[in-house]
Amino acid sequence: MPVLARRHLRRMRGGAQAHLLEADDGHHYVVKFTGNPQHRRILVNEWVASLLLEYLEIAQPATRIVEVGPEFLAASPEVYFQLGSSRRPVTPGWHFGSRFPGNPLTQAVYDILPDALIRKVVNMDHFLGVLAFDKWAANADSRQAIFFRARVAEWRPETEANPLQVGFLAQMMDHGYIFDGPNWAFHDSPLFGLFFRPLVYAKVRGVDDFAPWLARIESAPESLFDRILRETPGQWLEDDRPELERLLEGLLRRRKRVADLVAGCTKGRVNPFPSWT
Repeated sequence: MPVLARRHLRRMRGGAQAHLLEADDGHHYVVKFTGNPQHRRILVNEWVASLLLEYLEIAQPATRIVEVGPEFLAASPEVYFQLGSSRRPVTPGWHFGSRFPGNPLTQAVYDILPDALIRKVVNMDHFLGVLAFDKWAANADSRQAIFFRARVAEWRPETEANPLQVGFLAQMMDHGYIFDGPNWAFHDSPLFGLFFRPLVYAKVRGVDDFAPWLARIESAPESLFDRILRETPGQWLEDDRPELERLLEGLLRRRKRVADLVAGCTKGRVNPFPSWT
């Protein structure tokens, strides 16, 4: 069931003109709206990516459908799209929400860390997993991530970390440009999907370092794609369901190609893997 928007906090950066909202479940969400300037399909892409990353067990913000009602919009004049010198209203309905990791009034979240701190990120290996994902899903954007400091055991219970251990964690976010954004196509390039800090790839020596995620991608079951079709909100799809089915069939066919696409990163104008042998 969707959560209901109840309070506006602030406008966020980015082409989709998302806003940070508090919902009735007590959490805060970065919300992308259906009528955003990038396209309605951006929400579908975000939804598909969230289910695929969940399957791959790659860290990401929790996602929810956020219902924005007419009463909320009437009480929140700050919620609108700015298009040049004109404004366009946000329409009531279901929108895509990406949960903020904690209370935005007290939790600091960063999209850049200095080298000394990025080396200490607890789940650095997830940058390898998400690169495999980005190649699989033809992400035409660079890799986006956020970093925050928290108790590791609360966010990665599988690690059996000391309950008091505190460290920096990364979450992978902003997947609106998988499938080449609203174009819904598979275009591949050695530079697509790379994080702008090569430090996260410093230990990569070859494609075998990506093996855990490549294996999961290659064995992705058809039931996963059935779930995506079943759970994607119809109001986001409109008449695009056949096109989404075509994209998911393309993902099935691309499963065996991902290792080659990852290796192809070494053939760009800059090799992101300085230790690749």
